[in-house]
Amino acid sequence: MSDPGFLVIYSALAVLIFATLRKAFRDPRLDAIPIVGSSGPLQSYWDGLKFLKNAPALIQAGYDQYPEGIFRVPRLFDWLVVVSGPKFVKEVGGAPENVLSFRGGVEGNLAIKQVIGRAIGENPYHQITIRTSLTRNLHACFPEVRDEIACAFEDVLQLRGSGRNQTYLRNNVQFAVDVVRSGRRIALFPYFLRPLVAPFYSNKDKSFTVAMKILGPVVQERLAKENELGPNWPGKPNDLISWLLEDAEGEERTVPALVLRVLATNFAAIHTSSMGFTHAIFDLTTHPEYLLPMREEAKRVVEKEGWTKAGLNSMVKIDSFLRESQRLNNLGHIVMNRRVVAKDGFRFSDGTFVPRGSFLCVAARPTHYDSSIHENAAEFDGFRFAKERAEHAATRDPSQDIFTRQMISTAPDHLSFGTGKHACPGRFFAATELKAMLAHVVMNYDVAAEVEGVRPPDTCFNMSVTPNATAKVRFRKRADL
Repeated sequence: MSDPGFLVIYSALAVLIFATLRKAFRDPRLDAIPIVGSSGPLQSYWDGLKFLKNAPALIQAGYDQYPEGIFRVPRLFDWLVVVSGPKFVKEVGGAPENVLSFRGGVEGNLAIKQVIGRAIGENPYHQITIRTSLTRNLHACFPEVRDEIACAFEDVLQLRGSGRNQTYLRNNVQFAVDVVRSGRRIALFPYFLRPLVAPFYSNKDKSFTVAMKILGPVVQERLAKENELGPNWPGKPNDLISWLLEDAEGEERTVPALVLRVLATNFAAIHTSSMGFTHAIFDLTTHPEYLLPMREEAKRVVEKEGWTKAGLNSMVKIDSFLRESQRLNNLGHIVMNRRVVAKDGFRFSDGTFVPRGSFLCVAARPTHYDSSIHENAAEFDGFRFAKERAEHAATRDPSQDIFTRQMISTAPDHLSFGTGKHACPGRFFAATELKAMLAHVVMNYDVAAEVEGVRPPDTCFNMSVTPNATAKVRFRKRADL
């Protein structure tokens, strides 16, 4: 009975039986939602396996049939309800947390409780900190962000050492990688098996130990200062630890809890921004004709306004390039994952009913590639949104809001940051960071693809899309600087 091979076979059979029974005894009210794929328990289980590698095709097929409707696709253990069309997207985005749960959607797809910690999954108060304190302090903190970007490029491209704490940086990056990698694997298992398999996948305890050694004394000192001198003590740093302390309550005001919260916040910032920037660099090297116009814009703005947050707002072409890169290279085929948590389920305005416990989402990639929304939607047009902003500004039509074409703007037809109540709270920082990084690149380096004109293929698994992790890009310091 202790033979490992037997245990593997036994576990696989148990999972298969669970999946088959779960689908066979699903809520019959799901039957009213059309299926893309097979409906039988065994056939749909096979389709669920194919979904892991073929999700884009299934989602696109459903969107093609129901471009402004609702359909479902089979996954291993359940059906995923997919929403398309602006009317229904707004209904998902506007639903409160106690009806369509954002946290439940994240947990379903990334097993946050197992790979980061239960407190992060159940009490994500750091999202409030990001939405308020971080966004409010972008102007004040930008000089440090700019300095960090310059030092990071020097480090990464091995031009010189910067003296930054490499152990801390490596730990943050490794933690982000581990969370995504292990979280997606654990999320493939039914909920009741996740606590059992998590120890074999997650390295969160190792990363937390390193973070405690480095950050623990800093957090301890902050807590001691606040206890002694009050929350607004003289010389209080204007940084993430201080902002978290403003929102933390009860057991969250301890050294381990705050260190874990910093780790979790860094994870949220690192994994999405790094992938978004990698996509942008791939687009830049595949379409090098955009480099010089963006270089000219960045040079002109910096000479006039300096390296400032306000100056970044004037870099319209760089903003447009990043928004277009986001549009064509969303970090998943679907976005706005939600779990229905209301006791009475959720009913859309057309009468479509989704029972409690179901997962639903929005079809992002098909929306972004829809030719009825964007002209030549499948083609990369780096200055697409800059031209739209200029056209709308020229018409001075009050019904045309040019701000809807900015990188930070969300809409039912532009879903890179989601839309509605749970639109990404860190998008203002992310946009600032990415624009500053791209401006730094075009001003200081010449870049080229490893193979001219060839964009490295993305990696697709389950519902995620990630930029090629093994591809190479050529960087050369500008000789005329």
